[in-house]
Amino acid sequence: MLNNFLLVFAQDKSLTKINGMSMVASRSTINDANAKDLRDIGSNYIAVMPYAFMPKAEKAQLFFDTKRQWIGETLAGIESDVETLQALGLKVMIKPHIWIASGAFTGNIAMTSEEDWIQFEENYKAYILAFASMAEKNKVSLFCLGTELNSFVSERTEFWCELIEEVKSIYSGKLTYAENWDKYDDVIFWDSLDYIGIDAYFPISENKTPSVEKVNFAWHGLKSALKSFSKDYNSKILFTEYGYRSIDYAGKEPWESSRKEVSGNETAQLNLLKGLHQSIWDEDWFAGGFLWKWFPNYNSDSNRHHNRFTTQGKISESYLKSFFKKI
Repeated sequence: MLNNFLLVFAQDKSLTKINGMSMVASRSTINDANAKDLRDIGSNYIAVMPYAFMPKAEKAQLFFDTKRQWIGETLAGIESDVETLQALGLKVMIKPHIWIASGAFTGNIAMTSEEDWIQFEENYKAYILAFASMAEKNKVSLFCLGTELNSFVSERTEFWCELIEEVKSIYSGKLTYAENWDKYDDVIFWDSLDYIGIDAYFPISENKTPSVEKVNFAWHGLKSALKSFSKDYNSKILFTEYGYRSIDYAGKEPWESSRKEVSGNETAQLNLLKGLHQSIWDEDWFAGGFLWKWFPNYNSDSNRHHNRFTTQGKISESYLKSFFKKI
């Protein structure tokens, strides 16, 4: 009887959704109090994001783990944060991002010569393998091979297939890749990974403050396509990023992140999150997701993030706490 109970318990644990938060890298490593805040809201997975930098989208240069970066973006800083999070029982996804100095979109990275492509591939491989090796050393549960790199992925497929195999040779945890919401069906190597990773900024509503019912209706159509795609690859879909700003028309272009001043609207953010959770979270083809984003050193006295993606200090924060703990 006890053995049967333990078996059922283990199976239930294996089916637990990823209730993830995307933690913003900071100037210093996080402390126990920062990690406890994440645990207390009900998260069970945290995405930590080591950044690499490119001067231009068409140049092969790629810099990472430099003294000019914030410690929270470097190998040493990420490793320290991983240890702190894991010590409090939180699992981790390491999710590398590239930042282009010109502000260009990473999905448009494209070299102008074969020589530059080869050099860029070498630079990118060094970046990924460095963090994959650190992930293995620290028993990190999930590793993401890259974020929103559509042109690179579609034009250099042989490189990506080889990179996946090389990462698997040094890292024993689960693997995903994060593609943008409108390009996930361009990726040919999903069957080599453990999850289909989507940064899920799908257009949902053109209303100023969409109702939860209208958000549910919008997801009904999207859900059908996602379920079919998951079935085609026999792999669960993971929202490697999802979220909405607390602004008017937040569901119209959820990917929009400019610093242009717009009217705050916490109800729009709340309704969009509720609708997504109600529509998607219980689906058996869905693995869970990482909400964008959480600041470990959030300043509640500042208005800097009042109309941005974070739920901290907003009505969505208490909702998330109840939702994550309920499931």
